[in-house]
Amino acid sequence: MFQTYEPVSDRSFAGKHLPLLRAELKKQNLDGFVVPHDDEYQNEYIPDYAERLMWASGFSGSAGSAIVLLDKAIIFTDGRYTLQVRQEVDSAHFAYADVPATSSHQWLSEHAKKGERIGYDPMLHTLSSVEHLQNAAKSAGFTLVAVTQNPIDVAWSDQPEKPTAPALSHEIKFAGKSSEDKRRDIAAAISKAGADAALITAPPSIAWLFNIRGGDVARTPLPLARAIINKDGKATLFIAPEKVGNALPEFLGDDVDIRAETDVTSALEKLGQTGASVAVDPALAPSKYAADLKQAGAKIVPLTDPCALPRATKNETEIEGARSAHIRDGVAVTRFLHWIDTEAQNGDVDEITAAKKLESFRRTSDQLRDISFDTISGAGSNGALCHYKVSTETNKTLDRNTLYLVDSGGQYPDGTTDITRTTPIGTATEEMRDRFTRVLKGHIALATLKFPAGTTGHQLDAFARKPLWDMGLDYDHGTGHGVGSFLGVHEGPQRIANTPNTQPLKPGMILSNEPGFYKAEEFGIRIENLIVVSQPQPVKGGERAMMSFETITLAPINLDLVVVDLLTEEERNWLNDYHAEVRTKLGDLIPAEIKDWFEDATRAI
Repeated sequence: MFQTYEPVSDRSFAGKHLPLLRAELKKQNLDGFVVPHDDEYQNEYIPDYAERLMWASGFSGSAGSAIVLLDKAIIFTDGRYTLQVRQEVDSAHFAYADVPATSSHQWLSEHAKKGERIGYDPMLHTLSSVEHLQNAAKSAGFTLVAVTQNPIDVAWSDQPEKPTAPALSHEIKFAGKSSEDKRRDIAAAISKAGADAALITAPPSIAWLFNIRGGDVARTPLPLARAIINKDGKATLFIAPEKVGNALPEFLGDDVDIRAETDVTSALEKLGQTGASVAVDPALAPSKYAADLKQAGAKIVPLTDPCALPRATKNETEIEGARSAHIRDGVAVTRFLHWIDTEAQNGDVDEITAAKKLESFRRTSDQLRDISFDTISGAGSNGALCHYKVSTETNKTLDRNTLYLVDSGGQYPDGTTDITRTTPIGTATEEMRDRFTRVLKGHIALATLKFPAGTTGHQLDAFARKPLWDMGLDYDHGTGHGVGSFLGVHEGPQRIANTPNTQPLKPGMILSNEPGFYKAEEFGIRIENLIVVSQPQPVKGGERAMMSFETITLAPINLDLVVVDLLTEEERNWLNDYHAEVRTKLGDLIPAEIKDWFEDATRAI
């Protein structure tokens, strides 16, 4: 199985590890240290060696940060992890802070003392994040120190080794565009920005630009690497030599030089010595690389990663691949939903058994390369933890008369999937059915929207929340995130959320549509499909062409949880049409023994 279920941390971590860290801080003449969750590549999911925040605190979530002073410590997490952080991190050692109400740099400006030396690792902090820390230092009067050796790496005696998975070619039949053509387009963007070259530090962009994939990060097929691309389209790929097989140089061609990742600093220094203008993304590049460039004499041109937007706007090959992957994945999920609706109804099945069963259905496809994230298999009250990760310590049975929430996905060469379904175990209460239907209404509202060019996901978010807002209810996570093409299940710059976002939605972008509702200590509800932004189409009688969404996820939405009287005629029509499409596209692939169940699960209401 891809997923494992043993706990990766526990509440003892802080008590065991903070004394070791503080001892090293004293050796380095530091009064405190900033601990981000980030690795050197700003990945969301990070390799085991980079789980420094978890080592220091016990927190195993995918986003957060901490500040450790000699006499106190505090951890910062957003609304997704409000409950989880309190379960995993011992309050005897860490205070809790909610983001965005309190930021780490704001806390430092109020609590760090004048004259104190606060350290940070310049490989883990971007230019933008260091600027916030510098402003806090000016405000409070402390000294910000860029360490040459991360004190956690020194104190962590059994820190895992860095991954060395091979980098592999991603065939044109999946990518839809050659690396040479992509590099030509990116080179034009670099020239337009007035730069001679661009430093690319984000592994998803490197994977996309060079049409390569890897295995350095669990659940995301990334090679950890860096790149410099010149305005003439020639590039240097910096990657550990042990990741480079015999076929890779020929695949990349003569215009791509392959060098060891340890050569990045010397390459940046050479660029600086020529007085080159180098495009750098302040939100992604390690601040150390910017310092190397400046010190060597380069001119830094701030530029958002030029690969990010082209990567997010999928070409026709990638979109068709996503459709195919979702048919394949939809069959596996449908088989699992049948199993849940029949064999898992007796109250004896637990969350781990269910997650393993779902993975086994996905594994029947010889195209599955990994799951796209650890399956969220939440029974009853665990379903109320929107980013819950089941382990042998938290594992619950799917008890009768509760709800079960399962959020999962697969990585296939032609696409990445992400789907959430909520199902009743036994009989759901009227409250559960009411909340489920309101979440469904919000899901349908977003799925059926028409909107003009230039619209951002921020502008659309409220449509999905209105049915809940009408009842004084809400949820504390975004409504939609971008999804990659055999890349990250969370991909920017697009998103649909109640937090500000200036990126307009563009044709070809793939996003999730996942409103939810969570009643603490009782149940959770989420309905998630992936959607693709369409090309603008004229509206009869209208003046402007409008974009819309194509839903590409295919699996039944539980009808036993729907209060039909709460749906409008248009909403019922959408649900019926959606289930008709599920029957049409999956019907011939569904095993004969579950056909009757499948027909009933997708019946018209």
